Amino acid sequence: MSFLNLLLATGASLLFLVLVFIPMEKVFPAKPGQKIFRKHWVLDLCYFLGQYLVWSGLVLTLLNYFSFWLDDIIDPNFRTLIQKQPLWLQSVEVLFLSDILIYWAHRLQHKVDFLWRFHKVHHSAEHLDWLAAHREHPLDSIYTVGLINLPAFIMGFQLEALSAIVAFRGIWAIYIHSNVRLPLGPLKILIGSPELHHWHHDIERDAGNYANISPIMDKLFGTYVCPPQEPDEFGIKENFPKNYIGQLLKPVLPDVVWKKIVLKKNDTRSLNK
Repeated sequence: MSFLNLLLATGASLLFLVLVFIPMEKVFPAKPGQKIFRKHWVLDLCYFLGQYLVWSGLVLTLLNYFSFWLDDIIDPNFRTLIQKQPLWLQSVEVLFLSDILIYWAHRLQHKVDFLWRFHKVHHSAEHLDWLAAHREHPLDSIYTVGLINLPAFIMGFQLEALSAIVAFRGIWAIYIHSNVRLPLGPLKILIGSPELHHWHHDIERDAGNYANISPIMDKLFGTYVCPPQEPDEFGIKENFPKNYIGQLLKPVLPDVVWKKIVLKKNDTRSLNK
């Protein structure tokens, strides 16, 4: 795809999301009164553009490259047996297995400090809406997207063959971050929603609700949280950069190096005053 086509596709995606989610957030707001151009919206727009123009393509290229490693591990007869099933059944299996895998992978992101270094970029958002859903470190994306699609790779599919599922997951991820509250009643035990995922973004690091599509795993393992109201505060308790470049660099740099950069920056500011 040429860069011009990529720009056009990015613009079309942005327009589609604006037309779908902004009206929903205004008619069914989880936090009434939250502005479209709320604090740090430019930062999240940088993440959106970074994902669509740069990082998503790199992530998918890496995943397709490393998926070939599985070709020598998985029995071809097993893959043939799986692929003889109806497509709808294969899709259900992929979604189910992905949900199990990503639940535990997501819990590890909150428990293991090394993984949290990258994942906290996503949790640093102090306001949730459709745009904040795109705040994600590229290395965190490789970890998450890789594990979500691992069952598909094991079954022998390429990502292109599961484009509908990939698109569904993408839209769903944006929806559960949106500033929308549409209670599902009894169905909320089967299907994730903003009212559940917003509590996952509570300022407490281990707030619960780690499942992806369905909260059944949270119910089974005691991490399901769903108070009737919205959390008082989103974000993280740690000091963290408020700009795009800083948020990309801090997780990959040793703490000692980052502190030197911050001190040098502060010294420069003092001299300029």
